[in-house]
Amino acid sequence: MGTVDVKNIKKTYQQGKVYVHALNDVSLSIEKGDFVAIAGPSGSGKTTILNIIGGLDLPDSGSVCVNGNVFETMSQSELATLRLHKIGFVFQAYNLIPVLSAAENVEFVMLLQGVSPSERRERARAILDDVGLSGKYDRRPAELSGGQQQRVAVGRAIVSNPSIVLADEPTANLDSKTGEGLLELMKKMNEEKKVTFVFSTHDKMVMDYARRLIYLKDGKVVNDNNKVPDIH
Repeated sequence: MGTVDVKNIKKTYQQGKVYVHALNDVSLSIEKGDFVAIAGPSGSGKTTILNIIGGLDLPDSGSVCVNGNVFETMSQSELATLRLHKIGFVFQAYNLIPVLSAAENVEFVMLLQGVSPSERRERARAILDDVGLSGKYDRRPAELSGGQQQRVAVGRAIVSNPSIVLADEPTANLDSKTGEGLLELMKKMNEEKKVTFVFSTHDKMVMDYARRLIYLKDGKVVNDNNKVPDIH
């Protein structure tokens, strides 16, 4: 699968005495195999909607359905199982484990899934080859550049063959050449394996790569089409 359907999502955060309306009655559907960018200014709700689609955060009201699973009917344990097996995450800050090698970071999700050590090792090395990190299996994050760390993060997200990958500002810390290489890699995964990709981004290059652009402003969808809107 790889489908997302959210209806009438609302989410408010409290910061001190101030209430921030991060999402205000947002509805959208994402089909299997979509390559979607969610764009908008800071504070528009991009990361919040990604976290809600991934089950990392729950809305105050509204409905979330991913791969036919209705979140509000699921326990925290069931949500965790769904995330583990069906949803890959790429975070802006990489979120790699510093004491683990590149291969061990990629293996980590498969370890939680109960995959055998020999298969984990084989699949991790194969995916690191795919992301251009051959020969760097034993390097720890501190021994890798930012672009290489982000490639490890992408490898970790896709190694277990999730149906959906959620990527929060995946190119934010990368130079344009490295960012483009990463986008080409994810586009290839999307085309060959029909993995659904959903990005949150400020980066026009990501918007250009996306086949669909959803533009948020003040917690609302103000544009949803296949072309980059005039946002200036």
